[in-house]
Amino acid sequence: MNNLETYNNIFIETFEITEEQLAGLEYQGIKAWDSVGHMGLIAALEDAFDIMMDTDDIIDLNSYEKGKEILKKYEVEL
Repeated sequence: MNNLETYNNIFIETFEITEEQLAGLEYQGIKAWDSVGHMGLIAALEDAFDIMMDTDDIIDLNSYEKGKEILKKYEVEL
């Protein structure tokens, strides 16, 4: 599984959504992506990619697309 597939699967499993729902997905855009769901997402991303995100990046990760940008800062190529 490549990094993009891993990234997608984290969103799909964390929020129990389909791959079709990923495009345009934003924080609080679905019920599951609340503050608790957000921390679950962050933990899963950190574990999967062996990174430790800065607080500012955790706060700024407010959409599926923004997450891709943030991961590039940690040298995770999607």
